[in-house]
Amino acid sequence: MNRDEAALLDIHNAAQRILIFATGVTKANLATNEEKQSAILYQVIVVGEATKRLSPDFRNTHPDIPWKDMAGMRDILAHQYDRVNLDTLWDLIQHDIPELVELIAPLLPKPTNM
Repeated sequence: MNRDEAALLDIHNAAQRILIFATGVTKANLATNEEKQSAILYQVIVVGEATKRLSPDFRNTHPDIPWKDMAGMRDILAHQYDRVNLDTLWDLIQHDIPELVELIAPLLPKPTNM
């Protein structure tokens, strides 16, 4: 597996974890559950870090995916963790992450038989 494939897999796995962690959680629940917030925020940071590992050539080959926004969200969350806007996080969980999973899935490396 090359570096881009490994990064894509990390992005996909982190996005899937976000969806799992948010299953059955309402916005009100999220607002009061620091454990859920922390778990989800960490996975958003993983998405951003993995995005930064993708080669420029790979990113340029797939301009329909918001790579810059993905990396930027990581920077916002990592540096302003104590001031995370719940509305922004909720919107990310409800809209951006499911869309990201759909966009990334076709790009994932195919399993190989050993």
